[in-house]
Amino acid sequence: ELAAVIGATVPTGFEQTAAEEVQEKLGSVSRISKDRGKIYFEVPAQNLPQVHRLRSVDNLFVVVQEFKDYRFKETKEDALKDLEDLVKKLPWADPMRVWELNNSLKKKKAKRKKQHNLQSTASKEKLSAEGGEEGRQQPEAGEQEDSAREESAGGQDTEEPQGVAPQNVEEEEEEEEENDAKEESQAGSGSETKAGEAKRGEGDAKVLKFRVTCNRAGEKHSFTSNEAARDFGGAVQEHFQWKADMTNFDVEVLLNIHNNEVVVGIALTEESLHRRNITHFGPTTLRSTLAYGMLRLCDPQPTDIIVDPMCGTGAIPIEGATEWPSCYHIAGDNNPQAVKRAANNICSLLKKNENKESSTSLGIPLDIIQWDICNLPLRTGSVDIIVSDMPFGKRIGSKKKNWDLYPACLMEMGRICTPGTGRAVLLTQDKKCFAKALSRMGHIWRKGQTVWVNVGGLHAAVYLLKRTWERAEEKRSFW
Repeated sequence: ELAAVIGATVPTGFEQTAAEEVQEKLGSVSRISKDRGKIYFEVPAQNLPQVHRLRSVDNLFVVVQEFKDYRFKETKEDALKDLEDLVKKLPWADPMRVWELNNSLKKKKAKRKKQHNLQSTASKEKLSAEGGEEGRQQPEAGEQEDSAREESAGGQDTEEPQGVAPQNVEEEEEEEEENDAKEESQAGSGSETKAGEAKRGEGDAKVLKFRVTCNRAGEKHSFTSNEAARDFGGAVQEHFQWKADMTNFDVEVLLNIHNNEVVVGIALTEESLHRRNITHFGPTTLRSTLAYGMLRLCDPQPTDIIVDPMCGTGAIPIEGATEWPSCYHIAGDNNPQAVKRAANNICSLLKKNENKESSTSLGIPLDIIQWDICNLPLRTGSVDIIVSDMPFGKRIGSKKKNWDLYPACLMEMGRICTPGTGRAVLLTQDKKCFAKALSRMGHIWRKGQTVWVNVGGLHAAVYLLKRTWERAEEKRSFW
């Protein structure tokens, strides 16, 4: 049985959330790295399809070897020579088999997706030819954009975790993937293909193209990330006889250095998994993985009503409806452009579900509305959970406006939230303003947990708030 130690990058601050998801869905215990934003866990290689369906991870890689306390030489030349020599000593064989298995699964998935698309187009054409419907309507501009994106994505052999779909179709797909993975891992264990040789056509060996990416943190290193990547990459090229290519590569070798901790890995994802739901991006689109972490923090229960009053492009409610379909999700924003983008993202998701060869697409439990955050058209005490990405005052709004907006938002959120049991999870980088607004609203909101996160290089915080039993005032004056 081929086993793999998988490394996953996760939104900084949500390492524990990711570890809990891995335990829950894969039954594996994770180790949280000292290097923030990473977790490690071991799984059988045939479980790779389930690993790609995790909601809290951004990028995945298979670990070649990990050094907890690597002793770097003092001079730059010696330290870099050491890294070069390391390449020959590493156990590449099993991680390369895991990479090959991962690659063949991606290709099979892309092929299946293409077949599904061809079948659905053929059936649509047949319908219109028979006159069963009133001819096919012209797609709107937004739809054309979506389908163009989907077609281009279909040719890239990228693995995209699927959105919500009718249960039977989802299960069929998962079963197919898992069977593929089992077959491949069994075949892989019996074959003696040299690591790094991919068979092409009539058995000719294809020379793989590769690049080395070095991520380095810590001040005690005598070399730069670029120097480490260059010299380590030279040794990898010599060892495998691969061809270096920085843009159009087959294999990405990762060299992660954090103080004295060194991890060598091989990337399993080409594009971050956080891009799974969004096709129409706004100026501050939230990562789907961070949205998942925020939603999980408030522990949604079946039949909960979950509201995002400042939804932007809809990353939070779409992730919520995908992962918690037994709750009802309401999204809204005051910006008509944002509402339009969110609606297009919902349409793209529905379209993706229809492509899964299903005649009974169930839709998703999500509505989107344009509204005023300070005057929501919702009944007092009718909402269980509020999850929102507040304006930071950088790209949207301003820090000055936040001094009025934040207390007004907290007051209105307190009004619609169920006293005693309601909770809110709010993300903001304007921590000073939020703390001041919260101190004014202390009678309706109690601060629970705070998770410090990194959002596009900005040091932000996710606050878990609990609704008190105090009745919120209906009046609209705040300061």
